[in-house]
Amino acid sequence: MESKESSLGTPSAAASNADDLGLTQFQGFWIPSRSVPTSSIIAFQKNFQALDDAIIVVSKPKSGTTWLKALVFSIVNRHHYTFSNTPLNSTNPHLLVPYLDIHLYKKNPNPDLSTISSPRLFSTHLPYPMLADSIKRSNCRIVYIIRNPFDIIVSLWHFLRFMDDRSVEDHFEMFCRGEEGYGPFWDHALGYWNMSLEKPSNVLFLRYEELKEDPVAQTKRLAAFLGFPFSIEEEKTGMVNQIVDFCSFNNLKDLEVNKTGKNPGSIIPNNKLFFRSGKVGDYVNHLSPTAVERLSNILEEKLSGSGLTFK
Repeated sequence: MESKESSLGTPSAAASNADDLGLTQFQGFWIPSRSVPTSSIIAFQKNFQALDDAIIVVSKPKSGTTWLKALVFSIVNRHHYTFSNTPLNSTNPHLLVPYLDIHLYKKNPNPDLSTISSPRLFSTHLPYPMLADSIKRSNCRIVYIIRNPFDIIVSLWHFLRFMDDRSVEDHFEMFCRGEEGYGPFWDHALGYWNMSLEKPSNVLFLRYEELKEDPVAQTKRLAAFLGFPFSIEEEKTGMVNQIVDFCSFNNLKDLEVNKTGKNPGSIIPNNKLFFRSGKVGDYVNHLSPTAVERLSNILEEKLSGSGLTFK
């Protein structure tokens, strides 16, 4: 266990600047330009044409992205595959629901997406203002998953240790300044929160903690939003529970592709890094009460009047 005794109440002298982490300020947000060149974002914004039946999974990193991708893929394709032959058994969820900016438009400024079967499933970490205009004009569905920011900090710190030796204190300091991938966190969250209120049929605001607490109810809610609601018969035969169990953290983690595999072209050295803990509230083992209070005060100020709160 990491010690909770730290000087997180005051800025850390050890914290390095955003440039050292490969963060570039672009269109009002900090972008991890080593994995997402601004050129790929511009190409996506310029060339992507959203179809009305497209589904886009959006998140900040380490907010439950992998889990949500598995759930969305399973819900949409449940009539095409059984649990024994679903591609999830042999393919990491990030390849089945590819990133628009990190994958598709990074490889090709104008990729041919016509061969992707409908409904097309995509994902991104980009904030709402940076989405292609065609998405905002279309009737496609956006599912945004959000997680307690304290757990995001700790999870991201663990995740990046293969390439970054900064302490959890340093990550905390940068987060408080808004200098983290796709941050500031509050601006990212507010963009999708406000759109979920303005266009609830197009943007679903999903909380990681609620999905953990009642995965069956939240999976039914997700399926209904996506336009693939479960029938009464499916509920009676346990289809919802089967999808929840198959997409659970422990089951996905134990699949061979996620234990020993690596996604082609990814800077992530192995897929098992996507599956560390998944616990709610792990931050209490790493962040001091002083740090929690400090960030809580920042969030209260930044989110004031929005109606968006965190437990």
